[in-house]
Amino acid sequence: MKTCLPLLWLAISFALPTYAQQTNTPDPKFISCFKAFTDALQKGDAAAAAANFTEHAVLVTPYGPVFGRSAIHGWYVDLLKSVQLSIDFSPVDEDSPHVLCGAGNALWGTGKCSGTGKGQNGSILGNGYWSAIDIREGDDWKFQILCYTLTVTPAATASPTASPSKQ
Repeated sequence: MKTCLPLLWLAISFALPTYAQQTNTPDPKFISCFKAFTDALQKGDAAAAAANFTEHAVLVTPYGPVFGRSAIHGWYVDLLKSVQLSIDFSPVDEDSPHVLCGAGNALWGTGKCSGTGKGQNGSILGNGYWSAIDIREGDDWKFQILCYTLTVTPAATASPTASPSKQ
C-alpha cells in the first residue's frame, strides 16, 4: 500500500493540470444552441426558446431558478406577454467550453451577456455573465443548466426637443 500511494500521487499530479487546461474549439452546434435560444426570445417564441433545454433542465434567472423544460416554457410565456426581449449570449469566453466527460457529451461554457427589455413601463438595459452546461442530444446540444446574471439599468430616454420661443 505504501508503494502505491506515491505512484498514485504522481499519476494524479500529471493528470490534473492536463484536465484543468482541457478546452475545445466549440462544436458549431454548441454555439448554435445559444443563437437559437436568443433568436427565439427576440421573436417572442417561448416554445422555441424552451426547445433548447433538456427535459429536466434548470434555468437560473436573476429572479430565481426554474426547473424543467415545461416550467421554463411557462416562465417565458408569462415573461414574453409583457416584455419584448433582445438578448445576446456572446461571446463565449476564450477558454470555453470545457469537456465534462470523456465521451464529449457534456460541455461547460461561460461568457458575457447583454440585452434589452421593453415593456409598458419603458426599457431597461442589462449586462452580465452566463454559465451553461450543455448535453448532447442526438446531433444537437441542449441546455441542462443555464444560469445568467444581469445588472439592469433604465435605458436612456431622449430629452425633449426644445422649440424656439416666440418673442
